[in-house]
Amino acid sequence: MTSAKPAPAAIQVIPVPGLPEVRPGDDLAGLIAGAADLLDGDVVVVTQKVVSKAEDRLVAIDPEVGHKPLVERESVRILRRRGDLIISETKHGFVCANAGIDLSNVEAGQAALLPVDSDRSARRIRDALRHRFGVDVAVIVSDTFGRPWRRGVTDVAIGCAGLRPVVDLRGTTDALGRELQVTEVAIVDEIAAAAELVMGKAYGIPVAIVRGVDPEWFGDGGVVADVVRAPGEDLFR
Repeated sequence: MTSAKPAPAAIQVIPVPGLPEVRPGDDLAGLIAGAADLLDGDVVVVTQKVVSKAEDRLVAIDPEVGHKPLVERESVRILRRRGDLIISETKHGFVCANAGIDLSNVEAGQAALLPVDSDRSARRIRDALRHRFGVDVAVIVSDTFGRPWRRGVTDVAIGCAGLRPVVDLRGTTDALGRELQVTEVAIVDEIAAAAELVMGKAYGIPVAIVRGVDPEWFGDGGVVADVVRAPGEDLFR
């Protein structure tokens, strides 16, 4: 059994202002490196919106039919409908509103789709920052999700690279020495939510740095699918 470990001295959440409007084909890693003072061990959180823009995941919406046909096209299963709101399961396995399609902060008549593979998007940014700019960081692609039974939205990770998505604390002990039986922590979601505090919804800041993250949480091979509960374990589907 592993004993409880001390908490980190401090974690900083640093906004990265000054990025230009991202357009299809832009070099996101280059834009980030040019605007941020990155250090080895940082976690770079990038919003889905700018990743989708750079990867040209923008589509036109027919004003006469709206976004519903697009939501159905981007979904593998429709779970609930209420008015204009559709709760669906995406091709990535995410259960979210309107298949993650976003109409905010894009040109009128357009919508931003989720990246095809957000883990791959995160890896590309991480690899470019490491090989071209000489800094070893982890990368999270974040997006805004609602939550069952709780009002309000929060940011979660939809892609990651260089970071263990879930930290398994089973077999360790709590502060009073009791063994933890079921505790698994979605570290990537916690970091994404922390980063959103300085990025906001209307600040125009699509990138943040989270500094001081426990080095033991870093590692290759993890994907955000590790956070998504399998249907057989999901009590609500």
